Amino acid sequence: MAFARVVTFDGVGKDRMEQMQREMSEGDPPEGFPPSELVVLHDPEAEQSLVIVLLETEDNYNRADEMLNAMPAGDTPGQRTSVKKYDVAIRMKS
Repeated sequence: MAFARVVTFDGVGKDRMEQMQREMSEGDPPEGFPPSELVVLHDPEAEQSLVIVLLETEDNYNRADEMLNAMPAGDTPGQRTSVKKYDVAIRMKS
């Protein structure tokens, strides 16, 4: 079973999201970060973002959660408003 770390952010402007996209596409994940899949959703009008990190094992989830919680606030898209762990019940690509 896979796990998802779902985080919501407020105060995420279009410029900040473009900056994050450039930084993430040009860089590597932090050293020691477990294999994962990342989905970032952005509502530029509401300046809100939803970040989903998919991880294959609970150990990987726990390691990623610890590393992401330790990130400086300036490295995040905006002001974090919630963090929640989900079991991935269905995962499909077509």
